Amino acid sequence: MRCAVVGAGAWGTALADLLADNGHDVVIWAFEPDVAESINGAHENRRFLAGYPLHPALRATTRHADALEGAELVTYATPSHLLRSILRAGAAGVDAGAILTVASKGIEQSTSALMTSVVDEETRREHDVVALSGPSFAAEVVAGQPTAIVAASTSIEAARCAQSAFSNSTFRVYTSDDVIGVELAGALKNVMAVATGIVEGVGLGFNSRAGLITRGLHEMTRLGVSLGAQPATFAGLAGVGDLVLTCTGALSRNRALGVEIGHGATLAEALKGKETVAEGVTTAASALVLAEQQGVDMPIVEMVNRILFEGHAARSAVPELMARELRSEQDL
Repeated sequence: MRCAVVGAGAWGTALADLLADNGHDVVIWAFEPDVAESINGAHENRRFLAGYPLHPALRATTRHADALEGAELVTYATPSHLLRSILRAGAAGVDAGAILTVASKGIEQSTSALMTSVVDEETRREHDVVALSGPSFAAEVVAGQPTAIVAASTSIEAARCAQSAFSNSTFRVYTSDDVIGVELAGALKNVMAVATGIVEGVGLGFNSRAGLITRGLHEMTRLGVSLGAQPATFAGLAGVGDLVLTCTGALSRNRALGVEIGHGATLAEALKGKETVAEGVTTAASALVLAEQQGVDMPIVEMVNRILFEGHAARSAVPELMARELRSEQDL
């Protein structure tokens, strides 16, 4: 197929390389001219994925329309807070009948919308939309390490198309019809990774980390069910799979930011000088708004917000969570 990838960060580049390696005709749109030049000239994204050779057939452009022209499959891999504006700028160039896949993970702050909803709104619901999510560090995907993710859509045909396009001997894609669960899990796990990093940063051990991850999963599931998601989705690749990876993996930007906060850095200090986005920061605020709208109790998400945005002492967070009223583990 003719494929376009919109967004040339690490994840967008990894997906574009994967599609090219699978034999598709792929053009990736990059905002930064040096990224496009690096991909075209050196077959490497030296800014966001340095050290990993890319498929020589992969082409990059800074012209949105050129990337989208004739594309049968369009994949959006932009930071979540930029997705709407980028869609608005280029949606008119998307071919009729193209399937749109969304690899961005987040909850829009101004609307509490999930990313597929943003795509639906900006493309006037004229295309089938697929959410891609699961445990997948970009560098390991480019390196050909075995990876499994989920393609979720209300259209089983669209989900299967994405499944076929991306799957190969090292990258396995499962399908799902639970778009809300897959998307929400992918967004909220970044907040839990920030929390886990904070726990690590203040010097707590494996018991604390395991407890936080498990209760974090419970919070994620509770919010998902309130929005109509299937509980089983949170026990799958997009849920516990991505949660464990992002909370424990050394390549996790969200966990690393949490570690710095736990060591005593302010949010501004932890973000200073970083080109890559830690989605858990913006998602923490939007997740809390969504939880309040749904009347769902999310104490870990609330505590992360207090630490990030209100200057609450990281070291006192876990004792405060431990002092909450006792309850049944199964309480929803």
